[in-house]
Amino acid sequence: MADPILKQQTRRDFLKSAAKLCLQVGLTPVFLGCVTRETATPEPEAETEVEEREVAGLAFEPAYLSLHNSGELKERADELWDVMQSCRLCPRQCGVNRHEGMTGFCRSPGTGLVISGHHAHFGEERPLVGRGGSGTIFLSHCGLRCVFCQNWAISHLGRGSDSDIDKMADMMLRLQANGCHNINLVTPTHYSPHILKALDIAAGKGLRLPVVYNTCGWERMEILGFLDGVVDIYLPDFKYWDNDVSATYAAGAESYPEITSEAIIEMNRQVGVARPGEQGVMERGLMIRHLVMPNDVSGSEDIMAWIAENLPKDTYVNIMAQYTPAHKAYDYPEISRRITREEYQQVVQRARELGLTNLDIQGMGWLQG
Repeated sequence: MADPILKQQTRRDFLKSAAKLCLQVGLTPVFLGCVTRETATPEPEAETEVEEREVAGLAFEPAYLSLHNSGELKERADELWDVMQSCRLCPRQCGVNRHEGMTGFCRSPGTGLVISGHHAHFGEERPLVGRGGSGTIFLSHCGLRCVFCQNWAISHLGRGSDSDIDKMADMMLRLQANGCHNINLVTPTHYSPHILKALDIAAGKGLRLPVVYNTCGWERMEILGFLDGVVDIYLPDFKYWDNDVSATYAAGAESYPEITSEAIIEMNRQVGVARPGEQGVMERGLMIRHLVMPNDVSGSEDIMAWIAENLPKDTYVNIMAQYTPAHKAYDYPEISRRITREEYQQVVQRARELGLTNLDIQGMGWLQG
């Protein structure tokens, strides 16, 4: 016969006991994260989820939760939705009425939502990936449309599946149930109203993961105001330093350097320097990406100097070495090759000389000598 005392033990009691045992034998409580990843339900109960994360040493409250609880998140989502009546979500400010099905530069289908995929992604920055992966939702279309985009079929052609806000919320919950460490929204700008509405729904059903706003960096200050207190981790690119270069490679977006630098300063004001939590996984902060390009067309050293002068020296900067000619890059001889080892090393050396201390430096074994 089963012991009645053991029979009354709850899952929470079990996790507490197991956590104590882990500490006694030298294991970290993150081991218990494997226990909660096996569930197949996409809608975990909020209270239970929070309790289990606390037991496992993962206590965290996402920025959007208080706004959801107060009702402000829904209000902001509705206000941002109205912006699409004369769309000015991105710096191009097309002014088309997406509520009437009109399509602007980004080619988004009115107020419709197109998603190319969602899954645990293990190719992102290590502090985002952890053990469970980054829960990426790849959004179709783009307002920048660089000529060398490796994902041009998604960003330029809009390949993906028609979706809706409820389905996006379910995706977020499913990624959480599968053990992902965050909700990583890739190319989000033109779908920011949909994102806030989906977050509000998902938060009401138990979503508690940090939100990563994975953007090209070209963001309007007005729209960033709607995201203040919603986004936990900003992950912007800083692609180009020169106006003529951005106009050439990003479909006339000559304002890219000024707008992006202003946006990144605002992102830093909102979330601060990125610092990992107890388990080494990022929960809040600014993480900048910069892609080194051939012949220094992106102005890498100037961008490093700007970061050093305008942001804390320990700002997380991922200096990326994986540029590969794609899409229409071969129409531009200066960017029709991969970078060399020397080109990459020069940028890294300059960043170090400028006193930047939190650099994500990639392996160079595959670069040309």
